[in-house]
Amino acid sequence: MTQPEALQTPVYRTATGRVYNFSAGPAVLPEPVLLEVKEELPVYRNLGTSILEISHRSPEYAEIDASAKALLRKLLGLGEAWHVLFLQGGASLQFHQVPLNFLPKDGSADYLITGAWAQKAYKEAKFLGNARVAASSEDRNFSYIPDPSTWNLDPKAAYLHFTSNNTIYGTQFQTEPEAEVPLVCDASSDFLSRRIKPERYGLIYAGAQKNVGPAGVTVVLIRDDFLQRRNQPLPTMLDYGTHAGKLFNTPPVFAVYIVEKVLRWLEGLGGLPAIEAINDRKAALLYERIDRTDFYRGTAEPGSRSKMNVTFRLPSEELEQRFVEEAKQAGLIGLKGHRSVGGLRASIYNACPIEAVEALVSFMDYFEQRYG
Repeated sequence: MTQPEALQTPVYRTATGRVYNFSAGPAVLPEPVLLEVKEELPVYRNLGTSILEISHRSPEYAEIDASAKALLRKLLGLGEAWHVLFLQGGASLQFHQVPLNFLPKDGSADYLITGAWAQKAYKEAKFLGNARVAASSEDRNFSYIPDPSTWNLDPKAAYLHFTSNNTIYGTQFQTEPEAEVPLVCDASSDFLSRRIKPERYGLIYAGAQKNVGPAGVTVVLIRDDFLQRRNQPLPTMLDYGTHAGKLFNTPPVFAVYIVEKVLRWLEGLGGLPAIEAINDRKAALLYERIDRTDFYRGTAEPGSRSKMNVTFRLPSEELEQRFVEEAKQAGLIGLKGHRSVGGLRASIYNACPIEAVEALVSFMDYFEQRYG
């Protein structure tokens, strides 16, 4: 490896001095949102106290909750037939709660296994009933999304579960699965990053900490006719019906407060069509750089590549470790791949600005010039 002395490690920062954050989650939040939160944190409006200290039954929090739900409906084009819930426990709890509510004792549910999180969802369903693997990409280390022609779908299944984007392996469903049964989607890592067709779904869930807010709240969207199919009886807190249409227990107030601000920020950009176009540009820019030479190698098959989590390798693990360390010095953080697969990963969620990707591409040029 050559290390020319003339090459100086570049340094990248935002206009306010922040580094560029490519963490897979908890992930980058829009800077305008953070500044607004900073301004409001000591005293919220005219209450004389912070948002962290007010009652979840207060008119002020009720307004935040209603605004967040209305924004979600508007952004996704959801009608009144949909329930919008803000729950706790992350996507991991949803892995169990979905089949607990919707997998009949005398029925089955189909699962598309495209990564570690899909495996975990399937494992939880197996505890509760007859969950079927309708397709899997484990044979090639989850580097692709199985072709629909190979799926073994049951037209009588209670639902078809899929993970729309796979953070660890860098793959993503390019379109929604075609199925005769309602779709249930773990959309945690690409939620609100592009337009969807809500009518195909029975339920969508997403941990907020990747694309819509901080850790601590999980967004759950349920179509009412699907909700009415749920099993009975159910434990009170794990029954979606308990939370539909009413505030049953103390919600994660601060997390929902930030989610509402992120949703307003997203609406201000132009909604899902606008952010989808931005995300397309960011992904195209980064994948073009990866494919330009053999020094960088993408790990996901081109037709299945994620626009949220870009995974790639270098010629050696030693170089990968050096890349992470020098990138951090340059102001680019969160680029280490998941511990289970190694390599490198750039998570370019909604709040990751195009300038961050441009900085990363510039650093990749520098790094290859120095060590390639």
